Amino acid sequence: MTSPDLTADVVTLTRALVDIPSESGDEARIADTVEAALGTLAHLTVERLGNSVVARTGLGHPERVVVAGHLDTVPAAGNLPSTTDGDRLYGLGACDMKGGIAVALRLAATVTAPAVDVTYVFYECEEVEGDRNGLHRIATERPDLLKASIAILMEPSDAGVEAGCQGVLTADITVRGERAHTARSWKGVNAAHRAAPVLQRLADHTADRVVIDGLEYREGLNAVAVRAGVAGNVVPDECVITVDFRFAPSRSAEEAQAFIRNLFPEYDVDITEVVPGALPGLGQEAVTSLVRALGVTPRPKLGWTDVARFAGLGTPALNYGPGDPTLAHSAGEYVPLAQLRECESRLRDWLTAPRHAPRSAPTP
Repeated sequence: MTSPDLTADVVTLTRALVDIPSESGDEARIADTVEAALGTLAHLTVERLGNSVVARTGLGHPERVVVAGHLDTVPAAGNLPSTTDGDRLYGLGACDMKGGIAVALRLAATVTAPAVDVTYVFYECEEVEGDRNGLHRIATERPDLLKASIAILMEPSDAGVEAGCQGVLTADITVRGERAHTARSWKGVNAAHRAAPVLQRLADHTADRVVIDGLEYREGLNAVAVRAGVAGNVVPDECVITVDFRFAPSRSAEEAQAFIRNLFPEYDVDITEVVPGALPGLGQEAVTSLVRALGVTPRPKLGWTDVARFAGLGTPALNYGPGDPTLAHSAGEYVPLAQLRECESRLRDWLTAPRHAPRSAPTP
């Protein structure tokens, strides 16, 4: 196995990473590659958990920063190998998030004496169910590896800061009826027909817009699946409507569940998943100093990311990486070459900028 040159130009490195297939659950090859490349660097201590790789400096600085990104991609859509066209690099995961991984690897290899200690986390299975998520495993088995004053998640954000994230809830709303032969349908009760008020209630619902730290998080409540019927000649006795609720990070998981149950009090509501979001935390010193150093105006993250896992550990976190998040998972996803270089340059400057002495330290 040939390890990529981590000192190569970030565009060259991104192409090399895109050309290593790493769909969720099949990250062994790219994890091997990353581990081997980082393992040659004397200033880093490298550990591996499953197909996740953690590399840390140990310079004894009072402040530690986590830079994290996931190694996996969604399934291919005819978008391998990578290509370049003008100022864009196309290919599976180029935007989400091989470009961000390339930036982090470049920093890990070339910033040998940062002004803060840095933990680089490259983890598996972000694009699938949460119990397989590599960051979840690290947080469960080795939470010490994630302790930091701030975490930067290299999610695509158009080289801007997307703060916090929405929470997500899914629920099954079940409407009951009574089976009958369709030739004698009047002898039954059609559950699919009785589900109309549920769908109408969803259509009539006006989602909240919640402003936190000056950022507006738009909630969303939608039916994403409707299931009914066992055969073409049977009146369905059950109709299940699956609802997706994206809620502002000011709501707790418990409050989100109560909201859905109160909206449909006369129906059976089965909450199948609920994951809290993360507050933007723009009032925290570690966050404000990073935003100021990056020279960008924060935006709200509309969607869920692993910043919520860091928030659950008490670590403030931001989404910051190259690529337009609206292109993630699309067949034509790409990352602008300029954003790769911009993110690398800005993070390099921030990691190497001299820090003030801790507040508790005596004045020289």
